[in-house]
Amino acid sequence: MSNTPYISEINEVLRPKNGKFTVLDLFAGCGGLSLGFEAAGFISTGLEANEDCCKTFNKNLRGKCIREHLTLKSDYPPADAVIAGPPCQPFSIGGGQKGLKDSRNGFPILIGAIRKSRPKIWLFENVRGLTYRNRSYLDEIIEDLKSLGYTVESKLLNAVNFGVPQNRERIITVGHKGKFEFPDTLVKKVSAGEALGELAFQEAQQSKILTQQMDKYIARYEEASNCANPRDLHLNKPARTLTCRNLAGRTGDMHRIRLPDGRRKCLSIREAARLQSFPDWFEFCGSESSAFYQIGNAVPPIFAFHLANKVKDFLESKY
Repeated sequence: MSNTPYISEINEVLRPKNGKFTVLDLFAGCGGLSLGFEAAGFISTGLEANEDCCKTFNKNLRGKCIREHLTLKSDYPPADAVIAGPPCQPFSIGGGQKGLKDSRNGFPILIGAIRKSRPKIWLFENVRGLTYRNRSYLDEIIEDLKSLGYTVESKLLNAVNFGVPQNRERIITVGHKGKFEFPDTLVKKVSAGEALGELAFQEAQQSKILTQQMDKYIARYEEASNCANPRDLHLNKPARTLTCRNLAGRTGDMHRIRLPDGRRKCLSIREAARLQSFPDWFEFCGSESSAFYQIGNAVPPIFAFHLANKVKDFLESKY
């Protein structure tokens, strides 16, 4: 598999490094957030209910992921920082924005974990949809966390501004008792083509090529939705947001690449991983659909790396 300059850099930058600060990752998934923190020199512990996610985390990271279904009664090891990507479906547009009524809502658990462990700093990532219909709930979460003595700051960041070849807007909320600075936007954005390179046009044995019927379905979908631009991957610019649905699902919104002969192929696991800024040495455990689930739900590791460096700066500053 040929590397691009972008992937060669990612492969090295995101290798876990020795450090002195500890981080506890709740709802850790496959470890995208923890990978960025380990690359910044943190010692990680993950907590995650999904078996494949735990296996992937433990295969690729130095830290340990413990398989556990978190509840309000869960106990937590001490850590300098707590980080989390609570399930975003309750607040995403695609998930119906059911908010508090959604059984997947992980914020009560997150608040309980911070109350019990009292870290020096904590950070969580969630979808922009949390600021829409559920804005009052976000305000409630922030007030609860402020009552624990933390200064709480939220900022809408787009991962594309931090070295990820994908437009991916997320709310980053940080709690601390000092002064914290969010990372600066990078000057250069990375295109999908810079991440994929020759991989985009390689047709492997396992490549899934769209049939004529699927092409017709997509054409009808795009016409019905008044889609101005085809949803094919445009290699000259960053990709649109990767989700579980548009990676694993065979829908009109799926990510796909148009080959030189006009045929279109679905993204492979490695192509999707590159667009999420996972290094090529990072291996996913489980089936193809499980791998797409892990990738679509992950925090892009290079985005996490930039956040982690700011968390480390805070801890080294003595607040």
